[in-house]
Amino acid sequence: MSVSTSVPTVPADRSVRRDIPEPLPVLGRDVTVPLVTGGEVTYAALDYAASAPALQRVWDDVAAYAPYYGSVHRGAGYLSQLSTDLFENARGTVAEFLDCRAEDQVVFTRSTTDSLNLLARALPADCQVFVFETEHHASLLPWRDARVTYLDAPRTPERAVATLERALADRDPHGPALVCVTGASNVTGELWPVRELAAAAHVHGARIVLDAAQLAPHHPVSVRDLDVDWVAFSGHKLYAPFGSGVLAGRADWLREAEPYLAGGGASRTVARRADGSVDVRWHESAARHEAGSPNVIGAYAVASACAALTEAGFDDLVARERHLIRKVRAGLAEVPEVRVLSLFGDDAPRVGVLSFVVAGWNSSHFAAALSAEYGIGVRDGLFCAHPLVRTLLGGDPQSQGECGAPEAAPGEKSLNAIRVSFGAGTPDEHVDRFVAAVRELVREGAKWTYRTEDGRCVPAV
Repeated sequence: MSVSTSVPTVPADRSVRRDIPEPLPVLGRDVTVPLVTGGEVTYAALDYAASAPALQRVWDDVAAYAPYYGSVHRGAGYLSQLSTDLFENARGTVAEFLDCRAEDQVVFTRSTTDSLNLLARALPADCQVFVFETEHHASLLPWRDARVTYLDAPRTPERAVATLERALADRDPHGPALVCVTGASNVTGELWPVRELAAAAHVHGARIVLDAAQLAPHHPVSVRDLDVDWVAFSGHKLYAPFGSGVLAGRADWLREAEPYLAGGGASRTVARRADGSVDVRWHESAARHEAGSPNVIGAYAVASACAALTEAGFDDLVARERHLIRKVRAGLAEVPEVRVLSLFGDDAPRVGVLSFVVAGWNSSHFAAALSAEYGIGVRDGLFCAHPLVRTLLGGDPQSQGECGAPEAAPGEKSLNAIRVSFGAGTPDEHVDRFVAAVRELVREGAKWTYRTEDGRCVPAV
């Protein structure tokens, strides 16, 4: 069976520089940082997969709203009413961004992790969950109170669909089931066959939730087109500030579940019973799972980011990102000591996320040198996807290790990797400097001495 990945249609190759769209303005683009070797340099933020810098447009929108801040849903005053309208309109903007169905709910949360834990709390009794070992921990771990089937890492998109189909065919067909899958890997950047996995899930009577944390900032995500039941993503990866997330999708499981948090806002009525207890009627809308005073600014920031990306046009955003991916891959390919990690193969479509190891280097040492000597921020470690990284590195996927922490001193081998990631705000100069720095470090070695401190590799002083 032929399996495709969900990539928007853009010109196959834009090799002429003038055809490549300019990066979007982001905060921090002119920040300078000190180098351990002396002097300062403009910081090259290449850790978008962890947290992308906020778009300038988003920050400006938030700053314009800040003087009008007010508590939502509970106030008769003008600012409260304005904030309530802004909060609910943000919900509509997100629903439009995700191309939700008319009956879907959009719940504002703190993050992707929070969204998936909310859904885990809403699972029907005796629900069976299917999840690949390749998932980020946000998708891998919330289902501990359910019956979980962990699936081995597939080596092709076709194998992923076949593996899921076999697992679902072997399950109890009468009980509820949920499949959780990522849209784009936070380790390799590879796109997963979401539409085909959703079709396989539905054929076998299961539902599917898409972890779009790494997909939504890079490609359009359509709930209708992909035919997924829920989508979860984080604002801080979508060029909005920290502390906001979204769970969007079918309302029935959410409406029937006990509130994720109990408190004001989630309750419609509360009254004392004759026996002295409390009788509560909960909302059936998204408010059921948004108890307490919501993060109005966070919701507005997410909606602003959704609007900004839509207006910029994903065709242009994808074209620019592919241009940067080609640059990075071509540059790393010229360094024989570098091995780029891949699950589906070098030609697999991907977003702007690549992980690699360098022969003769501890990954934490290499990342520390990129930062201290070149002003380049990347990530090293296991990227909160321990089983996947260990599988890709030839280690035991069941081994334990701290998230992001090295397990060996500089120069010693470790089962960790280095991740470079970029997006809509990344200028060519940053990836050019990164490629040149990798080449120079491998050829000439670090210019400084490093030591391990509190589990991190840092410059010795």
